[in-house]
Order: sequence, then structure tokens, then C-alpha cells
Amino acid sequence: MRLLGLPLSTLAAVTLLHHPPHGPGIDYIGVFLAAGASWVALPGPGEAALVAAGISAAHGHLDLSSVVAVAWAGATTGGAAGWLLGVKGGRGLLMASGPLLGLRLTLIARGDRFYERYGPLAVLFTPSWIAGIHDMRWSRFLPVNAVSALIWALACGVGAYLLGPSITDIAADVGLAGVLLLGTLLVLAAVLVAWRRTHTSA
Repeated sequence: MRLLGLPLSTLAAVTLLHHPPHGPGIDYIGVFLAAGASWVALPGPGEAALVAAGISAAHGHLDLSSVVAVAWAGATTGGAAGWLLGVKGGRGLLMASGPLLGLRLTLIARGDRFYERYGPLAVLFTPSWIAGIHDMRWSRFLPVNAVSALIWALACGVGAYLLGPSITDIAADVGLAGVLLLGTLLVLAAVLVAWRRTHTSA
């Protein structure tokens, strides 16, 4: 976990150094903490903070690239923490003796098979601690967690910047799959723009 976690943290720090925040630091800390909390296990605060920060960036109070970078770093960190909680505590708790032990063991075995077969896809649609409970290897979990956190940060942050508060209605209407699709399209568009700039200047 540390082997992959260090480069991700380093990338986030380098991004913030090259694009220093223009607004009050407390706003960025709040986005980081809210995103982390959402990706550990508490849905809601991360999206609300990121949408508010995206709208604030649209009004020139915050820097959009910093908002997205901080949200991505917080979500990636929170996802890794949730996974670790599932690995270290959740699995042992569910396997402890007590009522319905046979049923719990059966459900864990089914979940383990599902995560072994569809782990990367499951990470996109379930809380990170569930991947930890089902013993998903860190080498499979962390890259997917980082990519899905980036897609989430781009979709919510840039969406709020461009569309304002209505991004929450759009996200509610299209659901998680739509937000991930929108985020993927934004990433592809950014890659295409960068590729064209590189080839045009060459």
C-alpha cells in the first residue's frame, strides 16, 4: 500500500506546488477532509463540499485545478483508509463467533469470489471498506481507487464550475454510472486537448 500510496501523494503535492491555491487555505482543507470522509464511509459531505468549492471557483474565489487536486487527494486517501479498515477490522468482525456465523461466512465467501472476479468494477459501485472486507489485494484496489477518485473529482468539481448547483440534480438523475461516464469523458477530453497541443507545437 505504501509503495503506491507514496507516488499518489507525491503527485498530489507536486500538483499543488505547481498550481498553488489562490483562495483561503481552510477551504481546501475542508474539501480534502470532506472528500476523505465520503470515501471512507460517510456518503454526502464530499460531494457537497466539492460542488460548493467548484461554484466558488467559478466566481473566482478558489482555483479550480487546486480544488480538483485536493478533492482527488482526499478521496484517494479516504478510499485507501476505508479499504484498510475493512481489511484490518471489518473482516475479523464479520468472521467472529456469534449469531448467524454460518450465514456471514457464506456471504463473505460469495463476496470474496465476486471481488476476485469483478474487483475493479465493484470498487466503482461499492464503499471502499467492502473491498477491504472481501480481501481485495492492494495492488488491484489502489489503482482503481485512484482513478475512480479522479473521475469523481473531475465530474463533480468541473461540473459544478460549469453548471453550478444544478450538477447535484444531474448527478441525482443520472446516478453514479452517469457521473462516472461524465468524468471519463472529461478526462478523455483533457487528454485529447493535451495531445493536440503537443502535436501542434511539434
